Amino acid sequence: MIAALIGGAGPGAAAAVLKDADLAKAGVGVAHFFGGGAYVKETEIPAGAALAQHAHDHDHLSYLVSGEVRLEVEGHASPMWLRGPCAIEVKAGRTHAVHAVTDAVWLCIWATDCTDPERVDEVLLG
Repeated sequence: MIAALIGGAGPGAAAAVLKDADLAKAGVGVAHFFGGGAYVKETEIPAGAALAQHAHDHDHLSYLVSGEVRLEVEGHASPMWLRGPCAIEVKAGRTHAVHAVTDAVWLCIWATDCTDPERVDEVLLG
């Protein structure tokens, strides 16, 4: 199942919104936190797994709490791996994927009025 999350989305491919249940089947843990117009999606990514390529309509912040990841942007691997703790800005419209080199905890941080964990990915991914 993890290979299916990684393999299907190449450069320029349309990304599917993966539901929390799909991620859970691949061993990826997800938690949602809402407050004061902010949303944090916490994702626990096991070593060797990846968050599939996707893009957003708005810039947002991501924070690598722990672990080591390789960020892929527009189908190209980042020249350096990120090691937590560290923060990055993800620009709107840039297709990106997160590949866990070690077990990692990744946060995506958003401003949104949506407080429904069942809908928030669809709202933010458009």
